[in-house]
Amino acid sequence: MASSSWTPRQNKLFERALALYDRETPDRWQNVAREVGKSVEEVKRHYEILKEDVKRIEHGQVPYPYCSTNRT
Repeated sequence: MASSSWTPRQNKLFERALALYDRETPDRWQNVAREVGKSVEEVKRHYEILKEDVKRIEHGQVPYPYCSTNRT
């Protein structure tokens, strides 16, 4: 399955839709897809990727980005 491209705006809409349509919502994925402008398959895949990313972060598998505060 080819991955689709997501804009920052679509990601924000996705986050809001997930909060609005929780697991108990009938037709959750259809509602999320409509809010984001993607297919049901695309939003489900995006959600699975998000869950994997969170799991990797929680297990310390994602390095913390280096940020320098030194100004020279």
